[in-house]
Amino acid sequence: MTRTMARDRRAAERQGHRAETLAALYLQLKGYRLIARRFKTPVGEIDLVMRRGRLLVFVEVKARRTADEAISAVSPTARRRILRAADWFIASRPATADFGVRFDVVALAPRRWPHHLRDAFSLDR
Repeated sequence: MTRTMARDRRAAERQGHRAETLAALYLQLKGYRLIARRFKTPVGEIDLVMRRGRLLVFVEVKARRTADEAISAVSPTARRRILRAADWFIASRPATADFGVRFDVVALAPRRWPHHLRDAFSLDR
């Protein structure tokens, strides 16, 4: 890996951390509570796990030039990864087994409010 590639990768990772922080704060202002950030499993990673009452919300955060580009960046492969990781999360926390589950996307674009897409995808789609 060249220095330029390593620098670009670090910059992208910093941007991702900032986007996740902003998304978490935005959702907290809307009444959600942060349960986990960058939850890693053997089958994938979930950007944010939030809770609102007895509802678990698994959130994919994307930052792009426009909100539409960010939403489009959540590919079917990414959705499957998130679904598998959510199953892992719930299995590792039996107390959450009877909670409702939802999969959201928070899309971030420069100089725009975050766009919170509720129920962006589900287990049966």
